[in-house]
Amino acid sequence: MAERKPDWNPSAYARFHDLRLRPGLDLLNAVSRMGAGDVVDLGCGNGAMGEALKARSAGRSVIGVDASPAMLEKARQSGQYASLQQGDIRDWHPVRAPGMIFSNAALHWVGEHETLMPRLAGLLGKGGTLAVQMPHQNRAPSHRVWLSLAEELFPGRVERMGTPGVMAPVRYEELLEPLGQFRMWDTEYYQRLVAEAGSHPVRRFTESTYARPVLQALDETEKAEIIRRYEEAMHVAYPVRRDGSVLFPFRRLFFTLTV
Repeated sequence: MAERKPDWNPSAYARFHDLRLRPGLDLLNAVSRMGAGDVVDLGCGNGAMGEALKARSAGRSVIGVDASPAMLEKARQSGQYASLQQGDIRDWHPVRAPGMIFSNAALHWVGEHETLMPRLAGLLGKGGTLAVQMPHQNRAPSHRVWLSLAEELFPGRVERMGTPGVMAPVRYEELLEPLGQFRMWDTEYYQRLVAEAGSHPVRRFTESTYARPVLQALDETEKAEIIRRYEEAMHVAYPVRRDGSVLFPFRRLFFTLTV
């Protein structure tokens, strides 16, 4: 029997709803064309982009796809999707060729992008668009410190923790530019995070997403130790201001491909 992976926590993910939503809206605003088929929200999560996608769909059906039952239940409650499908993005295949495959902050969890991205592009109908946004923050202290601490405190276990990643931007260009009209850019968002009692704001922001596999691999004692050390590092990298907030720069990578 396959090992059951822990599900996502929709409440923890939604804590920074507005900050996570803005890049998705920016990506959608950059889409100038889509084909005649369905709009697919690939890795739809809790359905945060459902309303905006439906508004832009011009009568096309909006289909949500995600691996998390808990997230899909939240998406279902939004009432914005014509249908919702539970499944692994690696294996997902549409019933008919989509007019747009839209993925906001999901594909960095999947891996094997050298085969995944061309495969997704190949699923589109004529004139269809693949639109992708992924965090591009792994080298920043907010993300890098989780892994460096995990390797220091728990040697040899880091590779098994499954943290997300992206390729160098040039690899996406090399893979996708020959397939159609390709555009790529990145944006650094300056996010004001408010402190919570007993925790650094950046820890709260990263623990429900990037650091989730790290923390799930640890017992309670190990988790408390890595969080203590991480918070110490964050106070140096991202000092908390007098009002208890942090100005947190967060970089994201975007691209669109119209075939």
